[in-house]
Amino acid sequence: MKKILLPTDFSKNALNAILYALELFKNEKCLFYILNTYTPNFYRLDYLIGGPAVSTIPDKGVDASLEGLEWTLNHITEKYINPLHQYETVSAFSTLTDQVDEICKKEDIDMIIMGTQGASGAKEFFLGSNTVHVIRKSHTPVLAIPENYPFKAINNILFPTGYDRKYKSEDLHLIKELTIKWDATIHLVHATEEDEKSTDQLQKKEHLADFFKGRKVRFEDITEQYKPNVVHTYVDNNEIDLIVLMNKKHAFLERLLVKQNVDAIGYSSNVPFLVIKDTSENI
Repeated sequence: MKKILLPTDFSKNALNAILYALELFKNEKCLFYILNTYTPNFYRLDYLIGGPAVSTIPDKGVDASLEGLEWTLNHITEKYINPLHQYETVSAFSTLTDQVDEICKKEDIDMIIMGTQGASGAKEFFLGSNTVHVIRKSHTPVLAIPENYPFKAINNILFPTGYDRKYKSEDLHLIKELTIKWDATIHLVHATEEDEKSTDQLQKKEHLADFFKGRKVRFEDITEQYKPNVVHTYVDNNEIDLIVLMNKKHAFLERLLVKQNVDAIGYSSNVPFLVIKDTSENI
């Protein structure tokens, strides 16, 4: 049984991401953890001692969290009946990133699915600060669903790569699972200024070819486009349904777009993107 974590702030975007998750796994046995976290506007002494559990003063944050989770669960179970799906609600006095990390470790979560926000005027907040923070910290794959994106079959998956790492099979497993589940074509796109690859790059490409052997794979080398626009242009021209990004620790903000800069792609992505922690060795 898959275990899927669904953080929510009870917004329209969060609910849309939850419904996407239910459709994505509608034919699989799943346990969905619906999580809402809250903190009070100010920290009272009783909170500092033991949190809301020991407080004798009512807290509207607790009530709002519990009521929101109850509404969400009722909405799901009334409109999306699926005997393969089970649900648990979690209301926590904590920061979202800390609670996500705790649940992922405790329950061995397979995937986190959450919504993004629309542009707020500040580029760094396009994804929503919660989504960015979760992606940065999480060792569990995070699937981010753009605002108002309706579920659709995953026929084409884009995997940008610089052929600069030999990815571990365990890191790539989820991608392969999705290609099998949806009989999807995986597009391995390499943006480069050079016409030829080095011997090392060719070996990395062969490694990916071996891993995805038997699946529908397209290898694309793009040399003519301005690098930061390669991914977005490719998505538009090839009916891409999902972008997969390998995110290396300590390289979240530093990489160029073609090297899987999660922030940059997320700013203007109109399709879901899956971020997987890259545990390969530095080269």
